[in-house]
Amino acid sequence: MTPPPRTAVAGPAAPVPVRPARTPSVRATARRSRSRWLSPAAVNTALALAVLYTLFPLVWLVTAATKDAGGLLAGDALSFEGFDLAGNLSRLAAEGDGIYFRWYANSLLYAGAGAALCALICVAAGYAFDTYTFPGKERLFGVVLLGVLVPTTALALPLYLLASRTGVVNTYWSVLVPVLVNPFGVYLARVFCAGHIPEEALEAARIDGAGELRVFWSIGLRMVLPGLTTVFLFQFTAIWNNFFLPLVMLSDQRLFPVSLGLYAWHGNAHGEPSFYPLVVTGSLLAVLPLIVAFVTLQRHWKAGLAAGSVR
Repeated sequence: MTPPPRTAVAGPAAPVPVRPARTPSVRATARRSRSRWLSPAAVNTALALAVLYTLFPLVWLVTAATKDAGGLLAGDALSFEGFDLAGNLSRLAAEGDGIYFRWYANSLLYAGAGAALCALICVAAGYAFDTYTFPGKERLFGVVLLGVLVPTTALALPLYLLASRTGVVNTYWSVLVPVLVNPFGVYLARVFCAGHIPEEALEAARIDGAGELRVFWSIGLRMVLPGLTTVFLFQFTAIWNNFFLPLVMLSDQRLFPVSLGLYAWHGNAHGEPSFYPLVVTGSLLAVLPLIVAFVTLQRHWKAGLAAGSVR
């Protein structure tokens, strides 16, 4: 006889192991925290705070220029109560037979002519360092880079001694000539020439019979126009804000730039508070050329930055 089939007897079920809940790792938590801080809202908030911090002095200057001496000394400079900007401008024009606007013209001469000539010299030097090969080129360029490390204030006394030897102290030349050289401008111009001037264009011009000066003026200079504009803006701002060099070189008030003239007025304001509105209003007018220069030339400057980013 065939034995009956065996049936399995159901026993107790085997326990299923339960895995403990996964706790987030320290790295994942840090990554989420970092992404929260770098979110668009956080970045935009930080940028807005930076803009407010940057613009606050300008806002204070605009409102303070509408106050008289009493309003400024009362500490209520951030309101337009007692608006008297026209009166401050008229007093500014009348003070010292209009000496302020002579200072203004001097600053335009120093900054405008000095920045234009300096930018041209820097671009020419950068073009020469990039295009030509001559003995000791890299060592000479290293000496130029060493000039970037020397602060301009450290050169004021040697420049004064040189100007005294040549007899140009207390003249326009004593301030204008030293600002015609900018080592950082030469470095920046060489970088622009290396990235924007193809050697084939220069060789084609030389084959057509153009001289080296014509090649630089008609081809090289036009290709590095954004670099020329950048050097001009940097130097224009530096000369316009220059204070120590005119302080050392000049003693005639008719030759003062705006920065030195306002400093002299501020010294008088301690004994005569009526100079405070003149100093503040003059400072507001002194900012305008820098704003106009950047707004007017920003198209060329942005073009240069964009061109360098895609090469």
